[in-house]
Amino acid sequence: MSSLKSCKSMREVKQVHAQMLKLGLFWNPYCVSNLIATCALSNWRNMDYASSVFGLIDDPGSFEFNTMIRGHVKEGDFETALQLFVEMLKSEVLPDNFTYPIVLKACAALCLLDLGMQIHGQLLKLAFHDDLYVQNSLINMYGKCGNISSSCAVFEEMEQRSVASWSALIAAHANLCMWWGCLEIFRNLMSEEDRRAEESILVSLLTACTHLGALDLGSSIHGYLMRNLSGLNVIVETSLIDMYIKCGSIKKGLALFNRMSMKNQHSYAVIIAGLAIHGHGHEALRLFSEMLEQGIEPDDVVYVGVLSACRHAGLVQEGLELFNKMKLKHQIQPTIQHYGCIIDLLGRASMFDEALDLIQRMPMTPNDVVWRSLLSAARDHHNLKVGEKALRNLVQLDSKNAGDYLMIANMYAQAQRWTDSAFARTMIPQKALDQVAGACFVEVKRKVYRFVSQDKSHSNWEDIYEMIHQMEWQLKFEGYIPDVSEVLHDVDVEEKRQNLRHHSQKLALAFAIIHTSQDTTIRIVRNIRMCRDCHIYTKFISVIYNREIIVRDRNRFHHFKDGACSCRDYW
Repeated sequence: MSSLKSCKSMREVKQVHAQMLKLGLFWNPYCVSNLIATCALSNWRNMDYASSVFGLIDDPGSFEFNTMIRGHVKEGDFETALQLFVEMLKSEVLPDNFTYPIVLKACAALCLLDLGMQIHGQLLKLAFHDDLYVQNSLINMYGKCGNISSSCAVFEEMEQRSVASWSALIAAHANLCMWWGCLEIFRNLMSEEDRRAEESILVSLLTACTHLGALDLGSSIHGYLMRNLSGLNVIVETSLIDMYIKCGSIKKGLALFNRMSMKNQHSYAVIIAGLAIHGHGHEALRLFSEMLEQGIEPDDVVYVGVLSACRHAGLVQEGLELFNKMKLKHQIQPTIQHYGCIIDLLGRASMFDEALDLIQRMPMTPNDVVWRSLLSAARDHHNLKVGEKALRNLVQLDSKNAGDYLMIANMYAQAQRWTDSAFARTMIPQKALDQVAGACFVEVKRKVYRFVSQDKSHSNWEDIYEMIHQMEWQLKFEGYIPDVSEVLHDVDVEEKRQNLRHHSQKLALAFAIIHTSQDTTIRIVRNIRMCRDCHIYTKFISVIYNREIIVRDRNRFHHFKDGACSCRDYW
């Protein structure tokens, strides 16, 4: 058996296997079990060879079945792993506490909730439900299958929990984009004595911080990683870069990227995409060139980031050249995402004939994202004809996005076609479409606060509204005039201005100004595109209060400082 343990390749294993046959050791249960384990679980495993050996065993036990199931799971062949589990049950070999974690992992990978629940029932009968590793696997399986209530139920029933239990629960919430839940669970974990967060938890938390724009909390997690780990691997470093960039700190993200000792394709993809949404198109293209010089081949994901950089920065010629380079030099077939970037780029530049021509020449049917980007560009350039064409195609695709009708209604309202505008709006309830409620998130003292339009849910809402009133007086003196062009109702100008007064972004701004010092950068995350009035309003506020304000909306970042925005009013 020492010979098997020293093997470093399948060739050496086959030689040992031949010696076992010569010496008559193959039928020794201990020897054959170790042979299967070496073939199935080593880094250079060969599952075909392991399966051939396994097939020769007359009466395989739980160890042999577990080894083969684990090997197939490690190989990513989850279907075969589950078939072996069924064969194990048919052979009347009882599963043990080593079997269930592997099988539940296969169920999680394939999102087989019904099978996972059946296995849960089975392990209850066999009294494995109190095993810590089995419980952790159940939390993970239910989370991956989208049944968060069952994940929480298993967690609550645990008499003893490990850090892995908390990690599985946080990952379950992250899988469903329940970022607030991730942070709350982490706070509960850290409040317990002698608990130390492991790397997987912190990566999930970084993802939560990324989506919520919680820079201070993300920075503190970075500090925790630096204090408790001897070194950061490329995956963690890339997650940190992604967090800093998407929380608005492009400088920290770039600094961390430049300090990386080893960069891979994914690292470049993240930094290029990050620079794109911040509007740093030229810098993104420079890093793309650096990547090619380093001998790292781009893939379709990298090219989505590169073309997005051109799109956000309005680099039409560069975008078209890179699109052709992707096809001709790197032999990458454009996906719908790549075509969408170029069509959006052309639309933003008011090149509607070229955009429509490209849509006609696409090798695939344009989807709702393509037509929606054209509709958005038509709205920005007041091209009602193109907007109507885009909407007709969206209707044909049976789009369920209420925003499509709101955009065309806005265009009709600007053209003072109030009847058409009202009709477009009636389509939303008629088609039972859900409107995404606009919301803003702002981080103050490592806590994230949520605001919606006309919000009075906060305990100090009266102070916030008073600050809005004070801000309005100063805005008047600076020459601010509310932009009512996106208020769709056929009402007088004063009523339109009232509708704009307490937009979620303005409430978040007022709250942040009250609760932060003047040298603190205000960071806001929006779940929808920023309206024109909030954009103008925030530019004025950056001057009046001498504050740097960073807003991330659905499309990109806006850096407001000294009355100007990094998007150059192009978003």
